[in-house]
Amino acid sequence: MRSITLRNWQNHAATAMMLLGTVAVLVPLALVFFHILRMGFSSLSLDFFTNIPKPTGESGGGMANGLLGSAIMITLSACIGLPIGILGAVYLTEFGGGKLANTIRFSADVLAGVPSIITGMVAYTLLVVPMKGFSALAGAVALALIMIPIVLRTTEEQLKMVPGTLREASLALGVPLWRTSLQVMLKTATKGIVTGVLLAIARIAGETAPLLFTALGNQFWSRKLTEPMAALPLQIFSFAIAPYEDWHKLAWAGALVLVVVMFTLNIGARLMGRSARQS
Repeated sequence: MRSITLRNWQNHAATAMMLLGTVAVLVPLALVFFHILRMGFSSLSLDFFTNIPKPTGESGGGMANGLLGSAIMITLSACIGLPIGILGAVYLTEFGGGKLANTIRFSADVLAGVPSIITGMVAYTLLVVPMKGFSALAGAVALALIMIPIVLRTTEEQLKMVPGTLREASLALGVPLWRTSLQVMLKTATKGIVTGVLLAIARIAGETAPLLFTALGNQFWSRKLTEPMAALPLQIFSFAIAPYEDWHKLAWAGALVLVVVMFTLNIGARLMGRSARQS
């Protein structure tokens, strides 16, 4: 009887500790979110999404050029990083037992843990210096370097979850290995792969440090990939450290938009992941 009472106390104590841990995580997150919501919502307007920043001393303006620049660089980085990450995952799944495959996995894990500012310095050395100027292309490459290991490892795990009988049945019907990998394995794991892609995009959407070394930023409209280009995280950083109250308001509005975008991407990834597990 005494042992049963002791186990009950231990169970209640463990439950209480888990609840305290949950509260310790959720409370700071809620405080940050509601503070950004309170400060940023009052600064949002139609001008924020349609106009570029006004000159110093003039009220109004927006971050439309930053929104466009972020969309361009994220799209370009996805065009670079997604094929490399997904095809690399296919290779690891089909020929994952050799030393080369283990080296690729280890390299991807190391690259995923490298601070983003180091990635920006590498892109600066490889692209900005030879091109003799900052550019959106260099920024996209830096973001792609962050995206590749995330997509590669998540796609590989999703492909491993595909039943081996599907692969064997396809090969038994005479379908070539490359076609089996691309049209059977990848198609079956599509929902899980999309989940990893959304998480990778959410990761790079808020990166600032790599873009400081590559895209640099721009106060005006810029659509050329070989020129400096504005990005929403860069503008938030620049306006937040500026001494002007109007720019501070725009920084809070940009922070709110960025948080909402990242929150939406993470929720979408979670829903896609749940759908993939149920199907």
